[in-house]
Amino acid sequence: MTAAARGGARRIWVTRALPGAEATAARLIAMGLEPLVDPLLAVRDLSPPVDLTDVAVLAFTSVNGVAAFARLHGDRDRPVFAVGDRTARAALEAGFVDVVSADGDVQALAALIVSQAARLDGAVLHPCALEPAGDLISPLVAGGLSARRLAVYETLDRDPSPSTLAGLDGLEAVLLHSPRAARVLSGWLERLPAPGLRALCLSSAVARPLGTLVQAGRLGCVTSAPHPSETALLDLLTP
Repeated sequence: MTAAARGGARRIWVTRALPGAEATAARLIAMGLEPLVDPLLAVRDLSPPVDLTDVAVLAFTSVNGVAAFARLHGDRDRPVFAVGDRTARAALEAGFVDVVSADGDVQALAALIVSQAARLDGAVLHPCALEPAGDLISPLVAGGLSARRLAVYETLDRDPSPSTLAGLDGLEAVLLHSPRAARVLSGWLERLPAPGLRALCLSSAVARPLGTLVQAGRLGCVTSAPHPSETALLDLLTP
């Protein structure tokens, strides 16, 4: 039985990497919930050479991509296409002026960029993770655009703390923002089942690695947000 079921504090495990986890935690506190910040992923910047000679626009699929590129290069003049509002806001805060949000997922971002192909005089550069969660480049190339990736950071698996693992039955839910975090969690739940825990996922793609854990009794339930935004994800916590 979870703490919430017993009438205790509604504790929510935040698994996304820092510093994004802190922003999520602040939103949970504003909702009257108690966040447990213990990321399952860590982010490390890379230092690739950056050549923007033929680049017309930048495409970002994550806040981490924006932050890593902004630390790597001073250019803020090129237009930016962002996967969603949170990433678009990060780009504006980093100093980019011309920013458009696809307000969706990678497929929505690709469709938005392709729809603007006629006015793009040059290539699309996608600063991203060393192992990106989604393929932005293929649909852009299929749409007749020149596009390439630039790995500006890498994501590393991170072990949760022993106290988190020991207290799984006291958590109401775990928030998962990426398929990789879900894969890490799945590995731990194979060893330490948490049949009372709810897994709340940013999208169906994020939920997929959790597979048969519910049927196996190792996880309480898995729910995907109806829209791939953190607001939609956190709305799943509303009674």
